[in-house]
Amino acid sequence: MISKRTFTITAFLVLAFIIFINIFKKDLWETNEELLKQEVLAIGDSVYAVKLTDVTPFEWDVVYTFDPYIPKETIYETVGYKWDSIRETVSEGMNQIVFLKDGKVVCYLYGYPENNGYGIDFRRGKYNKVEFASVLSVDDDLTFQVVKRDEVIYLMSL
Repeated sequence: MISKRTFTITAFLVLAFIIFINIFKKDLWETNEELLKQEVLAIGDSVYAVKLTDVTPFEWDVVYTFDPYIPKETIYETVGYKWDSIRETVSEGMNQIVFLKDGKVVCYLYGYPENNGYGIDFRRGKYNKVEFASVLSVDDDLTFQVVKRDEVIYLMSL
């Protein structure tokens, strides 16, 4: 028969293990952002244009890029979904891009392209514009020009 002390120690170790795993577990949108980064950074030097669906190694149906300085609450309201890792941009040069699949965030790109190694820009394209953001559907023409500048890859809407 298991003693009370052995049971308590075992329960404590199991609980500690579960907490440890959850602390270091990445969310889906973080994992997909790393995969997106790998795909974009692997674009060859001779490539002039790519389809966004060819460099997104995850399923998505809509993507938003938000204007600078938009509050978190507005982003939550616009995409219709609230998640915990969002930050507000503090400059015009930052990306704030949210990929959704069936109404859930599957990839979140935030920060300066110079820090991330890449950037995606479709704010000035022919795409749908809602207040505070531009929106692309997976069914849109998703061809982007590849621009390499100072060790940073930019995907720019055509």
